[in-house]
Amino acid sequence: MKKSPQTPHYRKPGHWQLSKILLASIFCQSYAYSETLSLPQVLKLLEASNPSIAHAKARQESAQAAWVTAKAYPNPELEIGGGTSTGLGPGALSGSNQQIVIAQPLDLPFVREARRKIAEAGIASADEANRYTWLIVRSQTKLAYYEILRRQAELQVSKDNEQLLMQIRDKIKLKVSVGEAPRYEQVKSEAEALNALKLRESAETRVDDAKSALRMMFGPAIPHQFNAQGELPAPPSHLPSLENLREEVLGKQPVLQQFRADAQKALAKIKYEENLRYPLPTLKMGAQSDPGLEQWQVNIVLPLPVWNQRQGPIAEAAAEHRQSEALVNQQEYAVVRELENAYNRYRIAHRQVETFDAGLLKEAETVLKVAEAAYKLGERSILDYLDAQRTYRTVRNDYLNARFDRQDALIDLERLRATDLENLKL
Repeated sequence: MKKSPQTPHYRKPGHWQLSKILLASIFCQSYAYSETLSLPQVLKLLEASNPSIAHAKARQESAQAAWVTAKAYPNPELEIGGGTSTGLGPGALSGSNQQIVIAQPLDLPFVREARRKIAEAGIASADEANRYTWLIVRSQTKLAYYEILRRQAELQVSKDNEQLLMQIRDKIKLKVSVGEAPRYEQVKSEAEALNALKLRESAETRVDDAKSALRMMFGPAIPHQFNAQGELPAPPSHLPSLENLREEVLGKQPVLQQFRADAQKALAKIKYEENLRYPLPTLKMGAQSDPGLEQWQVNIVLPLPVWNQRQGPIAEAAAEHRQSEALVNQQEYAVVRELENAYNRYRIAHRQVETFDAGLLKEAETVLKVAEAAYKLGERSILDYLDAQRTYRTVRNDYLNARFDRQDALIDLERLRATDLENLKL
């Protein structure tokens, strides 16, 4: 018996092509949903999302609470007692007795004033610490964001380099196949193309690392997938001299103001400890009722500074003041050194950028075009062509690095000069 033919499995035409299109559309949609963040948008997230800013604000609140504590008066004490009295002699009365006493520690005015100055210096220190934290975090945010732009620019250079080398490889492969070029040229072009692929993949990894560094500063406030968009701002048309910058930084830098406020706080603490040598009196008023007798009393309790005259706390406060003064000097030296370093880095990078803009970048591109034309005419070898291409890629990367190095130095100068605080109400 002849078997009837089986019904073939129905398959829609272009099923595999439709699947690829669907996957590609999903990928494109996920990419499209990647949020694009500009630098101003990222900076707006600082107050709500950055833990360093939250820590500085909590310190300010703590200093304000310490000021409230410094103004507070000591609480009075209430003592209530009672019992039974038993008469022992002729005519003595027996019965219950009661006692009530109110004690009020007295706050000496000069002690209270010294305590207030300590709290006010603490507030000044916390305010300057908050301003300094804002400067640090804003600078770190700008550096991290510009680092993403830098790595993205390097990635674009790597992609252009890869595309060019792939074209060179394909052309040489064709020439080798028709016998117009030796085999070693194809081997060399293949090696260069593979190296370009590796450089492009490394550049993509550096972009991801730069984005991860920015997300670390904000946590979940920044999405995992985002695109950085922007350009480097133009450099200032004129930069003050180093001497003028040094005077400006020493007078305005919040970290110096913070350490100076700490020194004032330590000095006020010395005065406070010295004033505490004077005994703080306590006023007591009370009434006592016994069988057949009522008494009213007003007493003053005065501790006698015989054994302890606060030599230890006074010496400790004096040592803390010397430490704070030394820290002020040390911080001034550190800030000036940092200023000089940033100033020199800016000048070096600025000169490098000017050199590239003056024609070095254009010359490298011209050399590459000449080498390409000479290779096509048979006047240069493939090695000369590839060497010119590597030189052009190196020059482009050096130009990018110089521009971003200049911006990094400029951000450090702005942080030291505290220019960002002029637009912030802190």
